[in-house]
Amino acid sequence: MGADAHSERIDATGALRDAGATALIAFGLLLPLIGFRTDVNIGNELIVTTRWPLLAALVGLTAAGRFAYAFALTPYLARRALAPAVPKAARITALAVLFVPFAIGFVVAYPVIVLLTAGFEGGAKWIDNFGIQILIYVMLGWGLNIVVGLAGLLDLGYVAFYAVGAYSCALLGKTFGLSFWLLLPLAGILSAFWGILLGFPVLRLRGDYLAIVTLAFGEIIRLVLINWVDLTNGYAGIGGIARPSFFGIPFNANDDGFAARFGLEFSPLYRTIFLYYVVLALALVTCLVTVRLRRLPIGRAWEALREDEIACRSLGINTTNTKLTAFAMGAMFAGFAGAFFAARQGFISPESFTFLESATILSIVVLGGMGSQIGVAIAAVVMIGGTEMLRQLDFLRDIFGPTFDPTQYRMLLFGLAMVVIMVWRPRGLIATRRPSVTLNGAATVAGAATSKGRG
Repeated sequence: MGADAHSERIDATGALRDAGATALIAFGLLLPLIGFRTDVNIGNELIVTTRWPLLAALVGLTAAGRFAYAFALTPYLARRALAPAVPKAARITALAVLFVPFAIGFVVAYPVIVLLTAGFEGGAKWIDNFGIQILIYVMLGWGLNIVVGLAGLLDLGYVAFYAVGAYSCALLGKTFGLSFWLLLPLAGILSAFWGILLGFPVLRLRGDYLAIVTLAFGEIIRLVLINWVDLTNGYAGIGGIARPSFFGIPFNANDDGFAARFGLEFSPLYRTIFLYYVVLALALVTCLVTVRLRRLPIGRAWEALREDEIACRSLGINTTNTKLTAFAMGAMFAGFAGAFFAARQGFISPESFTFLESATILSIVVLGGMGSQIGVAIAAVVMIGGTEMLRQLDFLRDIFGPTFDPTQYRMLLFGLAMVVIMVWRPRGLIATRRPSVTLNGAATVAGAATSKGRG
């Protein structure tokens, strides 16, 4: 008992010492970046203002995080390494059995829960800015997960297919007057076509070279959207995009609108709820198709390509077709998301499809765990939902001043989350590198052989 108390006191002293050193380093690094701020007054003079409360808060959070890591997380990881190992497949299966049904039920009932808690007036922003936004990025994350997580092809220009879907929906709708339900599959087909076009030049590339080429492809698409003014209207963007309708019934205040047809008082909330369930259906289709493809020969070929391309070729798998199908399927789902984004906003411009979007989607896939559907969904909720929650922290303006904007630090929080996840779980929140298909009894035989060898 005395020895345990003594060791805990030593651990606490060492953790405090590490936290103090970390606080000094953080103060030195953040002082020129956070502590001072330059502004221009009315007389066009440059003045320097200080932000000591914000600096103190960041230094304190850094020190507290270091103390928690040294005092609690490090001993926990050490004890976990010495504890009997639980098969990863069993843990993932148990998590799925407990989590997935509850999550699906909550997501389906989310608009009802919001309306019951936030009311009819305040619920619109939580459904639109929170629920719909998260589901768009969940869908994009699942689409990129095919390329990065399953096929192992690092794609830094995924936002290009997102943009192709959005602009295809906008241009075809404005030119030919097509409805959203016809534009949605057309946008997916065109994005898949561009995915194949990208796949051909990069068939012999891998690793960093593949990432550079895909990054360049994303920038090429963005620059084309900016400079092809006659078609895309450049920075001015495209407005008046066709909105989704409910079996031909528009969501407007006219006599033939949704509210008048069903004897309801007109409110934009009806369209918001309808859009929520549309993107939810698209996201579920993306998930179901991905899960089904993993069990088919093409899905097993993607996993073989991810593990070892040379061995994949030696087994007779056509790596050319495997890569092209991965790019095409991932791009198709990005096209669906882009078409929905254009119809939801009613306006698009090149500013919505920058490299930052590709980095955000890739971060969601990496943080959630490459190849994991559940992990990508959780990472999207944390990252996108966390950003939206920062907008609601109005009380921070009372502490740090009226000009303080918490959302400007979201990339700092993204970086911190990446560092924490890479230290804690290098393969993401839920890493699934196990094969999707195994021979009958293979796992049992392997476990018995392992136990026999240990015995």
